[in-house]
Amino acid sequence: MSTDHVQIVLTAGVCAIAVGLVGLGLAWLIRFLSIRWQLGLVSVVAVSAVLAGVVGTARRMFISKHDWGVVALVALVAGLVALGVALAVGAAIAHWSQSLQEDVRRVGARGTHVAVRRGPSELQALSDELARTSERLEESRRRELRLEESRRELVSWVSHDLRTPLAGMRAMTEALEDGMAPDPERYHRQIRAEVDRMVRMVDDLFELSRIHAGVLRLSPEPVMLGDLVSEAIAGADPVARARGVRLGGSVEDGVEVSADPAGLSRVISNLVMNAIRHTPSDGVVEIRGRSVPEGVELSVTDGCGGLSEQDMERVFDLAWQGSTARTPEPGGSGHTSGAGLGLAIVKGIVEAHQGLVRVENVGAGLPGCRFLVQLPARAAVGAADTPGAPA
Repeated sequence: MSTDHVQIVLTAGVCAIAVGLVGLGLAWLIRFLSIRWQLGLVSVVAVSAVLAGVVGTARRMFISKHDWGVVALVALVAGLVALGVALAVGAAIAHWSQSLQEDVRRVGARGTHVAVRRGPSELQALSDELARTSERLEESRRRELRLEESRRELVSWVSHDLRTPLAGMRAMTEALEDGMAPDPERYHRQIRAEVDRMVRMVDDLFELSRIHAGVLRLSPEPVMLGDLVSEAIAGADPVARARGVRLGGSVEDGVEVSADPAGLSRVISNLVMNAIRHTPSDGVVEIRGRSVPEGVELSVTDGCGGLSEQDMERVFDLAWQGSTARTPEPGGSGHTSGAGLGLAIVKGIVEAHQGLVRVENVGAGLPGCRFLVQLPARAAVGAADTPGAPA
């Protein structure tokens, strides 16, 4: 490269850098204005850098005045065209941005947004993300509504389930005080049974409060699933016999799971008692346990008659009592409703073990439900930050 070429490059570079620095300063001053003016400034800086380089080289006599004039006119025309194009593109981007702002306002007001393909890819990506955010917000609102409804139902059912035994115990104690009880011993036994039932209800409420607060403490240790299932069957067998329900099941030999023994035992017991309560007399409740690639799977199958799609979505909600499809016919098992806490507790404990629980309909002739609990081979140790049983 000759000396003249080097001098031309240095002169043009210095002039372009000077114009660029001035442009950066102006860009800083108009940084809060519309993007159309910033794009216009970019085009002006580009053309000005060319003109400054031409002026600098002209002063050093590298080009003639005639050539300088020609270059200046060409650069001026090109600059005007570039400025027009930049302003047009800036106006289009500003319009797309305003449309996106309107979409954001609509999401804030109504919570819904449908992605529209407009503008450059960055704005399209923002629109797509806004649509996904809208879907998540809508799902959160639905969950909040379901949770609020569950809370109202819980208060209603608990109030009912506490008011009835309290009224009965008050009547029995008054009869005992007045000496009007024909069989005081029977009254005492009945009062004790009602107290035990209310204690169990309070224990369930306390367990749910710990689950929702994320302070449920787990102490995982290796336990044989077959032992827990055997204990649950032995404990529920008298209730099943009283209702005329056949209770049975099996667990694969050697199936071991790392879990909190008390928590997992409560899960199995709640599922079995729920199955017995919703199975008519002469029905069957079966418990199965096996190893699966994901860990350990436990299933409890009943003869409840099946669940509707709406009930399947709410079966683990607080205070869910089920529909008539899950209530045995009169003269069957004598179904007695609880406060709808058992399955909510099941979900909370299973999720605290990093597991999953779900329900599905099974059977054609004698339809029922199968509750499936899937636990990992190794459970997390320590406190369980549970997301809460009801969703």
